[in-house]
Amino acid sequence: MTKYYAEPFKIKMVEPIKILTKEERIEKIKAANYNVFALDSDDVYIDLLTDSGTGAMSANQWAGIMVGDEAYSGSRSYKNLMISAADVFGYKYFQPVHQGRAAEKVVMPIFLEEGKVAISNMHFDTTRAHVELAGARAIDCVIPEALDTVNFHPFKGNMDNARMKELIEENGSENVGMIIITVTNNSAGGQPVSMENIRETSEIAKSYGIPVCIDAARYAENSYFIKMREDGYGDKSIKEIAQEMFSYADVFTMSAKKDAIINMGGLIGVKDDPELFETVKARTIPYEGFISYGGLSGRDIEAMAIGLQEGTSFDFLQYRIGQMEYLAGKLDEEGIAYQSPVGGHAVFLDAKKLLSHIPYHEFPAQALAIELYIEAGIRSCDIGSYMMGNDPDTGEQIESQFEFTRLAVPRRVYTQSHLDVIVEALKEIRDRKDQIKGYEITWEPKVLRHFTAKLKPL
Repeated sequence: MTKYYAEPFKIKMVEPIKILTKEERIEKIKAANYNVFALDSDDVYIDLLTDSGTGAMSANQWAGIMVGDEAYSGSRSYKNLMISAADVFGYKYFQPVHQGRAAEKVVMPIFLEEGKVAISNMHFDTTRAHVELAGARAIDCVIPEALDTVNFHPFKGNMDNARMKELIEENGSENVGMIIITVTNNSAGGQPVSMENIRETSEIAKSYGIPVCIDAARYAENSYFIKMREDGYGDKSIKEIAQEMFSYADVFTMSAKKDAIINMGGLIGVKDDPELFETVKARTIPYEGFISYGGLSGRDIEAMAIGLQEGTSFDFLQYRIGQMEYLAGKLDEEGIAYQSPVGGHAVFLDAKKLLSHIPYHEFPAQALAIELYIEAGIRSCDIGSYMMGNDPDTGEQIESQFEFTRLAVPRRVYTQSHLDVIVEALKEIRDRKDQIKGYEITWEPKVLRHFTAKLKPL
């Protein structure tokens, strides 16, 4: 029997949600031009669009909000964040910003420009966009095992280090602006990266004089997987694992809206380079605000300081990742494919397998996301060719290595019953999968199209 880890908290407040009829949902998604981002949240029953900023803050975080120091400079909340971040990451310098893509906006142009490349185990959408906005090109370099969604591998998020060396040689080390390690590897299915792999990636990068950046949005979940799956780490705390992990990088960018369990906020970390940190500060002031608030209110900064600590709780992480394992176990019972083993923040349904009759350029993962909404009011999102967009040089549609429909579960929000509703909806879709058609785009922007593009069914 699939096990569910009980919530390590009590519920003190509830938010009512409404359930539309199937006929109403059909009209709503049509009015949204078949883009789930254009749906009103009031028209969604179970919202799995993202785990970013959608978690439930704790009583301690809400209490912290009440004492947040809103001083423009020298804020007490800023000092609390510096202490908390140093305790978790072991770095010397930190810069708050308003969210993860703001961190990328500040950091990426420091290292990247036209003619350069960034190599990553996989770039997420905003990371890829900021690499390209800086004039550079993004190259994904995940291990081949990640492409096999069925067979087990404990660390499918790993960098393919042999290929990374080849890419460095092909492009010239002077043209590789940075190596980016995404933990966990979101685009590969929320898959973890092993400590051994991070260490080896760092050693190779250092041998070529290339800086290493960690995309740290889900640092605590990655640390949990290392503790549970990698030899030598079972007796170490989440913080101890996190500190070793970050010791192998020079800088990190972070959306704190994930593992710090807050609704808004981000962080940049610089290990020990004062000159680099001065550059980060100089870029933050015109883009985000003065260095002690970085585009955030003092109350948001206070909540981040508390959330960084709460996100490293083993009991919380066991429950958190246990929700994904429970949902995946139910899908196993029904023979519904997903990226296995399940990732830390989401279940990544294998739409290429479920809707094998829909080709990549008709967006099977987006089609599955739309069907989930129609079937049960569940909002998810495409992590596939629709999200990848068009090649920046040729304008041709890129074929993604994966066609995933991501079910991103917000932290401390939904219960076991909600997960059961998701499974029942997927069973219904599976039984009528041959009736599902693909989609075409009728309008799209040049960058990050999946947020605002308009589609129609074929």
